[in-house]
Order: sequence, then C-alpha cells, then structure tokens
Amino acid sequence: MSTTSFSTKVLLVVICALVSIIVATGAGILTHTTGASLAEAVLSAGGAFAVSMGLSLTTLAALGFV
Repeated sequence: MSTTSFSTKVLLVVICALVSIIVATGAGILTHTTGASLAEAVLSAGGAFAVSMGLSLTTLAALGFV
C-alpha cells in the first residue's frame, strides 16, 4: 500500500502536466518553424502533450507514486 498522501499525488500530477505543457510548446514551435501551418503545429503540440503526459503518469504509476 502506498503511503504517499493525496496532496503529494496531486502535486506530482500537476508537475507532470506542467512539464508536458513545456514539451508541447517546444514541439509546436519546432513544427511551426519548419514551415507547417498553424493548425498542423497545434495538432503536433497536442500529440506531444498527450504522449508526454501519458508517459509521465505511467512512469509514476510504475514507481508506485500515483
């Protein structure tokens, strides 16, 4: 059984979301600078956010934090 408190779990999920936002912003900027349209850059950023968030939450779950 995990001894991690609820507030710590919430904080870890918020940190994962913020890191995922940073990754998504970088992916969107990189996509847009290659000449892609704004819509393509937003879709790329959304995909990067989803993958980053999923990977980070899966990692936390495997470590037993969430």
